[in-house]
Amino acid sequence: MEISALFIGLRLALGLFELNSALVFNGSQVGLKQRSGLTVLRSAARISTVKCKLLGKAHLPAFSMDGDYIIGGVFSIHHYMHRVKHNYTSSPEPLRCTGSIDSRELQMSQSMVFAIDEINNSTDLLPGIRLGYQIYDSCAAVPMAAHLAFQLSNGEDLEVNTSDHCSQSGTVIAIVGESGSTPSISMSRVFGPFNIPQVSHFATCACLSNKQQYPSFFRTIPSDQYQATALAKMVKHFGWTWIGTIHSDSDYGNNGMASFLEAAHKEGICVEYSESFYRTHPLSKIQRVADVIHRSTAMVVVAFASSGDMRILFEELLQKPVPPRQWIGSESWVTDPDMLRFTFCSGAIGFAIEKSVIPGLRDFLMDLPPNKVAESPVLTEFWENEFNCRLGKSRYRESSVSSEKSQCDGTENIQTLQSPYTDTSQLRITNMVYKAVYAIAHAIHNSVCQKTNSTAQCDRLTKIGSAQVLTQLKKVSFSRNGYEVSFDANGDPVATYDLVNWQQSQSGSVELVTVGHYNASLPVGQEFSINRNLTWVGGSTQVPSSVCTDSCLPGTRKVLQKGKPICCYDCVPCPEGEISNSTDSSDCFPCPREFWSNAERSTCFPKPVEFLSFDEVLGIILAVFSVGGACLAIITAAVFFRHRTSPIVRANNSELSFLLLFSLALCFLCSLTFIGTPSEWSCMLRHTAFGITFVLCISCVLGKTMVVLMAFKATLPGSNVMKWFGPLQQRLTVVSFTFIQVLICTIWLAVSPPFPLKNLTTYKEKIILECALGSALGFWAVLGYIGLLAIFCFVLAVVARKLPDNFNEAKLITFSMLIFCAVWITFIPAYVSSPGKFTVAVEIFAILASSFGLFLCIFAPKCFIILFRPEKNTKKQLMNKNQS
Repeated sequence: MEISALFIGLRLALGLFELNSALVFNGSQVGLKQRSGLTVLRSAARISTVKCKLLGKAHLPAFSMDGDYIIGGVFSIHHYMHRVKHNYTSSPEPLRCTGSIDSRELQMSQSMVFAIDEINNSTDLLPGIRLGYQIYDSCAAVPMAAHLAFQLSNGEDLEVNTSDHCSQSGTVIAIVGESGSTPSISMSRVFGPFNIPQVSHFATCACLSNKQQYPSFFRTIPSDQYQATALAKMVKHFGWTWIGTIHSDSDYGNNGMASFLEAAHKEGICVEYSESFYRTHPLSKIQRVADVIHRSTAMVVVAFASSGDMRILFEELLQKPVPPRQWIGSESWVTDPDMLRFTFCSGAIGFAIEKSVIPGLRDFLMDLPPNKVAESPVLTEFWENEFNCRLGKSRYRESSVSSEKSQCDGTENIQTLQSPYTDTSQLRITNMVYKAVYAIAHAIHNSVCQKTNSTAQCDRLTKIGSAQVLTQLKKVSFSRNGYEVSFDANGDPVATYDLVNWQQSQSGSVELVTVGHYNASLPVGQEFSINRNLTWVGGSTQVPSSVCTDSCLPGTRKVLQKGKPICCYDCVPCPEGEISNSTDSSDCFPCPREFWSNAERSTCFPKPVEFLSFDEVLGIILAVFSVGGACLAIITAAVFFRHRTSPIVRANNSELSFLLLFSLALCFLCSLTFIGTPSEWSCMLRHTAFGITFVLCISCVLGKTMVVLMAFKATLPGSNVMKWFGPLQQRLTVVSFTFIQVLICTIWLAVSPPFPLKNLTTYKEKIILECALGSALGFWAVLGYIGLLAIFCFVLAVVARKLPDNFNEAKLITFSMLIFCAVWITFIPAYVSSPGKFTVAVEIFAILASSFGLFLCIFAPKCFIILFRPEKNTKKQLMNKNQS
């Protein structure tokens, strides 16, 4: 027995030492050594003389009932703890709660009583066993919560124990509570070493999922990790990328906001400011946070704070005109009915625990007869505050405040009271308390009951420890009022939330309306759903905008502003040939090679294909001149044929003249091959036909020039030149010169022929469909050969231009060759520099200009004489050497 008492005492001392050395709240150690009110062990000189005695004053429970197994409960029924001033000369005064009563927390504590009464009356769960409870008020303070944790660990035997061991009579077997994360952390550090299970209904800090630090902690409310992720996804869903954040300077607020900021960063959300505060901070700190909100540019404010802290901040915001802000709230404050009185937050949205129905709870809460109220100091204070009167028979009045109120006359009716205590339309956290009690009851049931013949047999005399309940609590899985209850390996339930919206009713009051749902167990992208219209800030039905920079429209890209968050950027238009087809695009994407961007730079469309066609004006004009030139050549040939016996036709070598007219007609017509859609055959035909016909034409002119020279030489005494340059030699000359060009063209076509090509480089915005040369050497060889013959012909014509007689054509040939050479010399730079289809147009123009030059210079004068001056078409006239 002494060893057992020693072990228990050492465990308690260890718990006290761990709390004093490791428990941190807001960076400062919580001192509990002299205020704990626990039964501790003091060792004498010998271990056998162990004595236990009570140090300090134990706290009485707010509500209690005896039973076979006791369940502890800790709730923040009051808002504040009385501040104790330490003078270090006397023992500190006992801890006590102060401030007004939190009606919602009172409702939660009563729901625990209701659940235990319901279980005690059940024939299926723990039949024949009576559960008791000890419910305490922590006043939302860590020192009080830690104090109560030690008191609950010690047991309810508060009398001085003079025996040789420490009594554990009445030790609670499990704990429900606390409401806040920070008090729950301090309590869990005490309960953990003793394997006392703690099931919280409202502590949501993600840190409490760490089983190494909090091995006996469970909760029926989801972790803030899920809520933070859900809040970030919701902010992203509504397109808000520029927000402000505030949070409680506590474990709940700091850890929750850290999780939210991490999730928001992944969603690309920028934070303008992030401020923390706590209800006990100096007023100047609260004012500074309010001023930041007033000055900020972000329309949306995400608040991860407790309702007590938000109440202080909202009251401070009301000191000045409140700027329109879209509030996004965490579950702690956005579902608190008492917060709905701040109507400037109308339109606030946030996540809440699913709304539920607990049959019979409202009747239980309304059952407050005067004698029951008078027996409880908490209920007495609640009654007097709500009805603003005093109960004359109250035995727990601590001050003279209530004596200033009028006497309650018995007409007070709690049924007419509008209070969070009586409001059972939004049972959210209250249901978490209800489920926590039932989870503990099922764990006890599985420890002490045996199932026989479909009925449970429970032994009320079975002694079980909290460790057994802890083991069974990990395995519980049941359904109550349609809601599943189970815990994962971290002691957390499945995360499901309602999306709630503060909407203003017709009466002007603000109501909490469920507008959507979130289930973290669903696949990614399907967790979030909205099934009702939302009301936003100011009663608007349009989603407010909260961005640092307006969205960049399609056709632009984002360029970050130097020194600012990624959500602050400039919108820069995409360059030509690039597009962005989505809003807020970070890059512009180039169009495919055969596509181009539209004027708005938002889409790619096929580039227009450009070539010299018969449908456009330029193509029609050139085609008309081409056909017209060919027709003139044919008409001239007909005129010459009609007057083939006339002196002027015979004097100018009629055979070469007809061949020259034929070649000129071909020169005119070959220009038509340059017009129209380039194809493989048209590309090969246009260049070869052009080269061969022009060589044929120049060869004929060259032949005529040589005939003139030879004819003049033949008139000299003793000359027999004409026999070496008769008609046969003239034909062979033309054929030989033409054959060389045919050979050049044949080699060109065989080695690297011209081919159709889509030119994508000359113009970015359109495609030039043209004929590629294939071999540039072949093309310039063709042109060079033509030029060589033209220069040779020009030189001969210049030599023969001053020969006598009127039949001398040398002057006309000289002038025609001068035009021909001038045209093709200027063609070269124009051809090289002309873009697209104008390259073809330049080539056609050169062909037509040179052809018309030859035709007009050589044949126009003869046609004029034949048709209009027939009197000069005589041999005598032609042989007159003295006449010009």
